[in-house]
Amino acid sequence: MTFSTSPAERTVPVGLGARAYDILIGSGLLDRSATFGGLFANDTSALIVTNEKVGPLYAERLAAALRPHHASVQRLDLPDGEAHKTMATVERVFDVLLRGHADRRSVLYALGGGVVGDMAGFAAACFMRGIPFVQVPTTLLAQVDSSVGGKTGVNHPLGKNMIGAFHQPRRVVIDLDTLDTLPQRELVAGLAEVVKVAAVADAALFDWLEAHGDALLRRDRDALHHVVSASCRIKAAVVGEDEHESGRRAILNFGHTIGHAIEAGTGFGTWLHGEAVGCGMVLEAALSVRLGRLRDEELERITRVVGALRLPLRAPSMPVDRYLEFMRHDKKSQAGHLRVVLLEGLGHAALHPVNDDDVAAVLRAELTQA
Repeated sequence: MTFSTSPAERTVPVGLGARAYDILIGSGLLDRSATFGGLFANDTSALIVTNEKVGPLYAERLAAALRPHHASVQRLDLPDGEAHKTMATVERVFDVLLRGHADRRSVLYALGGGVVGDMAGFAAACFMRGIPFVQVPTTLLAQVDSSVGGKTGVNHPLGKNMIGAFHQPRRVVIDLDTLDTLPQRELVAGLAEVVKVAAVADAALFDWLEAHGDALLRRDRDALHHVVSASCRIKAAVVGEDEHESGRRAILNFGHTIGHAIEAGTGFGTWLHGEAVGCGMVLEAALSVRLGRLRDEELERITRVVGALRLPLRAPSMPVDRYLEFMRHDKKSQAGHLRVVLLEGLGHAALHPVNDDDVAAVLRAELTQA
């Protein structure tokens, strides 16, 4: 593939009937007032919810683009990091909305990564039983995954994203220029979600990742545009088929059952979400091999790609029983029984019940090697 320097803008529709919306992908979108036009009446108020790192970089630029479309534009900078993804932080959003006399037509704009997007979306879902919001993701992980699909929420000490709601955005605006200020560790973490969608739904994209991982790590703009667009296309199709994760959408949790256990067990924020998912994918692929659903050579390919993208391959040292405890709090579990997304060949996956002994065997083998 020959990479160009000016990838074309792209629109990916998310087909959800009355809740349908577009994902806009390109460069320079944040500074164009037209990017945000046609969504809301001009007499509505807006609140930009961002964090202390992203706000100084991009909030004023977004506010300038929004002012022609809203009667007032406020801004709230929240603390940065997964450790602050709590109900207490969301209450700060409610405080600003109430003190600013917000109403049911007020609009939230989530400017930041997945933590900001999840909390702002959850606040929008709850305030006055639901107000509109727009996702403006600035991290690769949020651009390829968390900003699309309407999952919102906060963490609980016993589990990640255990308190939340489905609340679809009115638009997702992905300005690839915001990746220029993203630390390399966070860029790498975002690539885990690209590997995930390829592994569960697009074998051709997985082949592409094997060949072009170095271009992604170099931040080649066209390569990033390609994986962001492909990931959004895949996720939009899955969400359009299963909005509330009652069926096929569960495949997008590949790597997450063990990954969430890693995050909870090490203390939220010690491992980045994408790092935990990367490691979780290798372990859940190994579980897929153990249960006869994946070939050894496919596990080897997954391990190579995860490693080549500089994601962690080794799980943190933690008692197997503690892993299992956190995994039983996973939202996919039923009555305390584990259910895990297993690969059935690259590009295919399904949610299956698994027993503790098989999961424990995979974890023990991993922790013995570590």
